Amino acid sequence: MIKIAITKGRIQKQVTNLLENANYDVEPILNLGRELQIKTKDDLQIIFGKANDVITFLEHGIVDIGFVGKDTLDENDFDDYYELLDLKIGQCIFALASYPDFSNKNFQRRKRIASKYPRVTKKYFAQKQEDIEIIKLEGSVELGPVVGLADAIVDIVETGNTLSANGLEIIEKISDISTRMIVNKSSFKFKKDKIIEMVKRLEDAQTN
Repeated sequence: MIKIAITKGRIQKQVTNLLENANYDVEPILNLGRELQIKTKDDLQIIFGKANDVITFLEHGIVDIGFVGKDTLDENDFDDYYELLDLKIGQCIFALASYPDFSNKNFQRRKRIASKYPRVTKKYFAQKQEDIEIIKLEGSVELGPVVGLADAIVDIVETGNTLSANGLEIIEKISDISTRMIVNKSSFKFKKDKIIEMVKRLEDAQTN
């Protein structure tokens, strides 16, 4: 049996479609009621959780495989896993965004950067050797520059429509984001054949 954790919501729907295209039994997922976990005819045991919980389940060996966004992986300090596959779904980017004059501005103080992702933000500016002040926001991060709380933001950008609507633009792309298949290192050691089989089936489903 392979135990899997899938991020709820859009990733759940997209992964379900991919599993179906790979000829896995997805009927229990499509007919999911209030069950917290399900089993399929393919000997898969699947649980659904929030993105950070998927990583926690994997970290503690509760599941063998996790399907989670790269944004969550980058923001988490857990790295004891193998990333086996980029599912190429849920594609977007991490970006630094601000008003058009941001790059030419002469700052007499530390830049203030608003973000839901302080770890990603800190790493990005550390690579640029810039000392900044990070302001953690949980809601509409675009409000940071709009209300004068921050000089710029680091956020996930998909279409850029919200940025444009608020007079902001992408200053620099930081990294690509998509849904990834990750595996617990210990599970990979003991269930390698079954896990590799799943990777190959999902890869075939991507190209068909």
